Amino acid sequence: MRHDLLERLLSSDGGAAADHVALGMLLAEAHNRSRERINEALRPLGINVRGFTVLLALPMYGPVSQRDLIDHMGIDKSTMVRLIDELEDGGLVSRERAPQDRRAYSIVLTRRGEQTLAQARQITEQVGEHIFGWLAEPERGHLVDLLRGLAEHAATPPPPDSPTL
Repeated sequence: MRHDLLERLLSSDGGAAADHVALGMLLAEAHNRSRERINEALRPLGINVRGFTVLLALPMYGPVSQRDLIDHMGIDKSTMVRLIDELEDGGLVSRERAPQDRRAYSIVLTRRGEQTLAQARQITEQVGEHIFGWLAEPERGHLVDLLRGLAEHAATPPPPDSPTL
């Protein structure tokens, strides 16, 4: 069982390699559990975390092309196509001809999408409070800073003289 292995790795002195693996596993476990909780809560609305993220992005960027949405969100093209198709099938978004380029389509929230977004915001606020509410505001800010730094550092290539996988 992964949880048992994680606990053993975290509590033993397996060396730096085991420590790094354990930390990565712990991050993954926190991510998976929080995503699972949010997905469960959003299920009655017919969306999941990824769909909710698209719904959140649309008011920020206005009517936007699928290509621009891909760039803004950092999601690959095939995943975005599937997400937009699911949201469109659910009546939450529509593809409309872009007025500035009749060959392009803009992704637009429908009235139902706006209502679903409002409900999803309330739901995720409650779930988020359950998950993160035990952290004081300064701790939340510190966690965000640490995770941001980790993500940025992990995105940079290792020095040329270090071993690669």
